[in-house]
Amino acid sequence: MLPLRSELGPAAAGAVGVPPPSRPWAELSRCSARSAASCGATVPTSVCEHSVHQERDASYGTNTPDDSEGNESEEKGDEDSEREEEWDTDLEIEDLRPPHSLCELYETKEPFDPTGKTRYIAACQLYGVVPISYFLRHMKDTELIMKHHGLGPQGAKALSLALMTNTSIVKLNLSDNWLNGDGAAAVAEMLKENCYISDVDLSDNRLGVKGAEALSAMLLENTTVVTLKLSGNEFNDHAAKYLADALPANNKMKSLDLSHNMLADTSGELLGMAIAENTGLKELNISWNYFRSQGAAALARGFEANVFLRVLDLSYNGFNNNGAAALGEALKVNNVLEELNISNNRISLEGALRFAVGLKENRTLKSLNMARNPMQSEGCFGILKSIQANSGAVVEILDFSEIPVNKDFADLCDAVKMLFPNLQIRHGGNATLNKKDQPKVEIQSWFSVEGDS
Repeated sequence: MLPLRSELGPAAAGAVGVPPPSRPWAELSRCSARSAASCGATVPTSVCEHSVHQERDASYGTNTPDDSEGNESEEKGDEDSEREEEWDTDLEIEDLRPPHSLCELYETKEPFDPTGKTRYIAACQLYGVVPISYFLRHMKDTELIMKHHGLGPQGAKALSLALMTNTSIVKLNLSDNWLNGDGAAAVAEMLKENCYISDVDLSDNRLGVKGAEALSAMLLENTTVVTLKLSGNEFNDHAAKYLADALPANNKMKSLDLSHNMLADTSGELLGMAIAENTGLKELNISWNYFRSQGAAALARGFEANVFLRVLDLSYNGFNNNGAAALGEALKVNNVLEELNISNNRISLEGALRFAVGLKENRTLKSLNMARNPMQSEGCFGILKSIQANSGAVVEILDFSEIPVNKDFADLCDAVKMLFPNLQIRHGGNATLNKKDQPKVEIQSWFSVEGDS
């Protein structure tokens, strides 16, 4: 609060730097700021900067010598009161008003904070959330695991602000925190600025279409995220559009997990074209989605054209026989894929035999998982027969788990292992023998217990 001129006494009128009575102070001018400083008042920087523009427009009228001292004192007292009110308002705006956005708080000048602790506490006050002590204790770690902390959108915003300047954390796990789309948007903005985090897990956060849009925009700019897990986020065909836009443009990301979502045939067509153009991904997991024959065929065309993908998980979808046949055709051309999981995809005997035609010409696949498909022992026999006929086959693991096989398959296994000694085959065993042996074991065990008693 500035003192009134009448309180300064007569000596103030002749003080150095104070304009003579014939020239009144211009409002918020340099002279008024210097005068206030000589009186011990704090002058905000914005006032001094603003005064340059105010001086240009200030009135330079002079008082006549005939004016009485009483009128001059009264006029200057009113002017000081007005100036005092302006200063109070300016202080409130510059010093007391809290920031309204992440960007505004981020741009405030303060000492460098490599962990972001100072910003995190300030952001928690801004967004009305309680600071998480676990985060404060582990801000200097290289891996931050914050699963099941109930952050919510507001908590994610505060956390993201702190991570913008954090230079320690390389792996970030925020799975199952109910971030929603707003929280995902905050994390995405942070990842645009942070160039240290390379492994991100945002699984089970209900990100939805808004989250997919925000993360896709991030992938168009970010060049450091190598692994991204987005499992269980309710991504549907609308979300797939944004994801498909980002995949061809980003060649830095090596592993992407889109499992346990709601991606259907339309998503298969969009993602299939994007995968065909992608030049960075080496691992892709799109298991536990809604892909059926049409989407499977579109995805297969994308895999056929991709020459970078090494690991592909398509399990727990509904590819059916047509999808299996399309994948077989892709394996004829693709000479890069090493691991393929198509377990639980409703592939019957017909689909297995059509898939085996393509497998017969493939020379790169090392691991094939077809477990829990209704392909019966004959389907497993056809797959194994195609490997036997392929002199360039490099398959090391064949998984037919929970599919019962017969003696013909067992005999073929012995023959194939002579050609491929390192081949490991898993299957559901001989169902006939199991049914005969199991009751005997149970009865014998029961009698032994009775006899001991």
